[in-house]
Amino acid sequence: MTAHIISLADEAVADILEQAEWYESQADYKLAERWENAVTSTLLRILAMPRSGRLCHFKSGALAGIRRMAVDDFPKHLVFYRFRGKELFVLRIVHGARDLDRLF
Repeated sequence: MTAHIISLADEAVADILEQAEWYESQADYKLAERWENAVTSTLLRILAMPRSGRLCHFKSGALAGIRRMAVDDFPKHLVFYRFRGKELFVLRIVHGARDLDRLF
């Protein structure tokens, strides 16, 4: 079994925390906790099958190879990631309705 590393960009960490805070303020801590658990399970699912996420087609060539996968139980939120060797690098975790080309 090959060991993998999960790295999150600062923006991805901020995305997770911001969404958790929003869920807590709009509903309660249980929803925020469910969100955090869903993100974790999604990242583990990506580690198990890195190529299962859909390949993205951004205008910028610098973003070639970026994939996306919906967050478990929060299907409108997407994890944007790239696999580099043994590293899963998470760029952002955002709602899919955002202007993604502008966001990146």
